[in-house]
Amino acid sequence: MLLVPTQAIPNQQFQVQLAGQACTIVLVQTAYGMFMTLYVGNSLIVASVIVENLNRIVRDSYLGFIGDFVFYDTQAANDPQDPVYTGLGSRYQLIYLEAPDLAAAGEAG
Repeated sequence: MLLVPTQAIPNQQFQVQLAGQACTIVLVQTAYGMFMTLYVGNSLIVASVIVENLNRIVRDSYLGFIGDFVFYDTQAANDPQDPVYTGLGSRYQLIYLEAPDLAAAGEAG
């Protein structure tokens, strides 16, 4: 597992290299929740997927992405919440799950 740095701003786009993949991540906060879009190079992997606490974002290996992502509410023991931009990088952590992490959990990567 790797922590992917995010900022507490409502709409952001950034690049990160993960498992040899040149990833572009777009996070957008709306009145209905936060959504994530993921590109590898110029290829769209997933578009506008709602992000929820501990719910995988990519989910399907046939999409061609190695690994997956989840958001983790670091204060979940008190009152787990789905991510909102004001807590990005502190309360809400974007976690990249590597292929071995998924395999250990019995999931395809």
